[in-house]
Amino acid sequence: MTTLINTPNGNIGRALAEQLLDAGEPLVLIQRSPEKVADLAARGARVVAGSTDDPAVLARAFEGVGRLFWLTPPVYQPDFVAWAERTARAAVDAAKQHGVRRAVLLSSVGAHSERVGPVNALARVEAVFRAALEDGVFDEVVALRPAFFMENLLRDLGTIGDHGAFYAPLGEDTKIPMVATRDIAATAAEELRRAPGEGWRVRGVHGPADLSHREVAETLSRVLEREVRFVSVPEEAARKSMGEAGMPGFVTEMFLEMYEGIREGRMSPQTPRSAETTTPTDLATFAREVLRPALG
Repeated sequence: MTTLINTPNGNIGRALAEQLLDAGEPLVLIQRSPEKVADLAARGARVVAGSTDDPAVLARAFEGVGRLFWLTPPVYQPDFVAWAERTARAAVDAAKQHGVRRAVLLSSVGAHSERVGPVNALARVEAVFRAALEDGVFDEVVALRPAFFMENLLRDLGTIGDHGAFYAPLGEDTKIPMVATRDIAATAAEELRRAPGEGWRVRGVHGPADLSHREVAETLSRVLEREVRFVSVPEEAARKSMGEAGMPGFVTEMFLEMYEGIREGRMSPQTPRSAETTTPTDLATFAREVLRPALG
């Protein structure tokens, strides 16, 4: 059965595409710049050039597809939530037109809540697909709700290298689940390749452990062989720092709302940790294999 992936060059989409190609699965990929996935095309994937939010592109991409992996790209713009919902509706329309009956969504912890920053968009996307399921468009929809990406630590390497510290408007003892994107891709591949089911299902993807930023700093210090501190900063200091880094104001406010959601528990997983939600790559392994080479 052919799988459509709408974001094949991001951390999750590329890893998923490679895993499915390794398993001999036929793929269709939507990619604005096809040259970026030329290696996947060389392995047999069909590439449809264009943007995920273009209904004409979606109509071409869905031809001959049996199942969908849908990841909302982080196209941060003032109407991001409305854009994500609109684009999801276009995907549902294309799925209905071409008889695609199964979908796996990349959502997030916190999608069951409100006032969770960019995750608000993913909650809307979930609602669109769930309504389509209830209307008979799909037989099965699985929403994957991963936790904090370990890859997010890559953006802290500048201050770790310069100052031996990373910063966030969170308490140093606030524990959150952390997961490597390779494990999210593996979970998505597992869901896509399993026997078809029915109905709506949410699956958490929580990494191997919940970690505080103090514990993250301790692990990074050990693996990177340098002192690394976590510094908890007030929200206003974070707002100023984001602005000085060139982040647009509306994006800054989105992420500050997400941090507030973490502090107040709105970003906590709705599904409890279990054997199914626990994934193998621990932070020490990720730091050794990804962060240390990137830090230099």
